[in-house]
Amino acid sequence: MWKPITSADRDTGWQAADWPQPPGVATLITTRGGGVSQAPYHSLNLGDHVGDQPAHVAENRARLAARLPGPPAWLNQVHGITVVDAANVAAGSAPQADASFSRTPGAVCVVMTADCLPVLLAARDGSVVGAAHAGWRGLLAGVIEATVDAMNESAANLIAYLGPAIGPDAFEVGGEVRQAFVQHNVHAVQAFTDIGDGKYLADIYLLARQRLQAMGIAAVYGGDSCTVIERARYFSYRRDGVTGRMASLIWINN
Repeated sequence: MWKPITSADRDTGWQAADWPQPPGVATLITTRGGGVSQAPYHSLNLGDHVGDQPAHVAENRARLAARLPGPPAWLNQVHGITVVDAANVAAGSAPQADASFSRTPGAVCVVMTADCLPVLLAARDGSVVGAAHAGWRGLLAGVIEATVDAMNESAANLIAYLGPAIGPDAFEVGGEVRQAFVQHNVHAVQAFTDIGDGKYLADIYLLARQRLQAMGIAAVYGGDSCTVIERARYFSYRRDGVTGRMASLIWINN
């Protein structure tokens, strides 16, 4: 059974998307707080592929599941653009995909991140929701576009929330990454700052906003965190190497 965010959740850092709430739609974004994992995964690591003790991951996932209307549709994320219907993901399975959508009440879309960008999407009328795992490779390949296509909803009726990701002051990339984005959209040049020696700081939030706006999705919220800098709050693979994973979830209430 879904329970709204409480003061206790705020103590652990769990939060909901800060956007105009579509009717019947619920969201939850975890942080590193509120679990049982030990360093370097402390404490709410939800990733079962990062070397943490399976029993700790299972307990962390159980704590999360207790707050949800049904089991999350966990994915085996590979930085691609495959999108699945969360209602068709059997409990205990994890299809190879990087996004999911749902029109089914109680079917929970979820993506895990630790620097990559989680993108939550919803129709303004609450009829369909989606979640995409958008690292730079998936973002470049079109995972957001693929998710919107799978949702089969007018872009003008969609809103988006950009969850916690690596910020523009921490995301260093090579010139080949900048070139790839600029080849797709010349305006992407605005998202890169030259820091010398062929290196750039990339603004993954701006790159995502550009993709969304190009599809006609003008209502975009969030995008003001940095998983690298906010050490106590977020897991960061770029910062720590061996670390846990957070979850961003969205669903239609029963």
